[in-house]
Amino acid sequence: MALTLRTTARPLAPAELRRKVPAPLRRNGPGLALAALGVALAWAVHAAVPAVPRLTAAVALGIAAAHLPGLRPLIRGAARPGLSLAAKRLMRIGIVLLGFKLSLDDVLGLGWSTVAVVLTVVAATFGGTLWLGRRLRLPGDQPLLIAAGYAICGASAIGAVGEAAGSEEEDAAASVALVTLCGTLAIAVLPLLHHPLGLDTADFGRWVGASVHDVGQVVATAQTGGPAALREAVLVKLMRVVLLAPLVAGVALARRRSARGARSGQGGGGRRLPVVPLFVAGFLVAVALRSALPLPDGLLGLTQDAQELLLAAALVGLGSAVHLPTLARTGARTAALGLASWVVVAGVSYAGVLLTG
Repeated sequence: MALTLRTTARPLAPAELRRKVPAPLRRNGPGLALAALGVALAWAVHAAVPAVPRLTAAVALGIAAAHLPGLRPLIRGAARPGLSLAAKRLMRIGIVLLGFKLSLDDVLGLGWSTVAVVLTVVAATFGGTLWLGRRLRLPGDQPLLIAAGYAICGASAIGAVGEAAGSEEEDAAASVALVTLCGTLAIAVLPLLHHPLGLDTADFGRWVGASVHDVGQVVATAQTGGPAALREAVLVKLMRVVLLAPLVAGVALARRRSARGARSGQGGGGRRLPVVPLFVAGFLVAVALRSALPLPDGLLGLTQDAQELLLAAALVGLGSAVHLPTLARTGARTAALGLASWVVVAGVSYAGVLLTG
């Protein structure tokens, strides 16, 4: 007589299923999934309107999502840990991969006069913006972060300096929103000034590279002048990116001294900030590898794609932390700082291009 064994499996209850998911994934999964959706939508926006850079679209989508009534509770609640993780950790990895875009031979090939112009533009923009932001009494670290974004490379610089300084996420988000807005306006305004300002193709490219914030915005602006303008713009822009490492190290050192002074005054301990954060060291290693080794084009293309994906996800996370009503309370002062900084970076870089052209 045949015996039939019958087993019955009790379906797991939702609570049991949740317990079987690893805690980090349970905590960060909703926010990371939302960031991935934002990246996909940013790519779709760029495909439909190529003049809109992917990273710009990512910031805008993050800000929009944070203010949609249906998504607001999710973004402030279950999705917040994952979005914050994207804004911080994925930003660091993206900045490391940004180093693979840089070859010191290409940058130095522009000549020492161009190096001097870039150094002057970065110093004048950073110092002037920081000073004016403090005079306007913008809250928190916004003067520092906006100065870094205008002087170096937009949102990437804000993320790097914010990490080194231990800035609040709200300050970083507000700074990214302002710098992205001004960089986006540059895509429309600077090409209109190409011929009225008497710039030839190469000079226009250098001016764009020295004055526009984000790498994607530089490409979108310079391509209107043709391939030669685009090449000059990207090389000058990457020379500005090289200065990200010393700027971050300087900010970290200043904050470390400030923290040491506060500890000595209070007689307490506290966490010591590293002079060179780990992700900046990784950025420098990537630059060294790109400069010293003949890396295959396929690998470089892969790192570039990964870098843009990670930065886009980070910018969705940062954009989702923007609270427009709060931003509006300092709107006039923030707009004044943005406009003044834009005039400084465009004016100083234009003078430099004329002197060295």
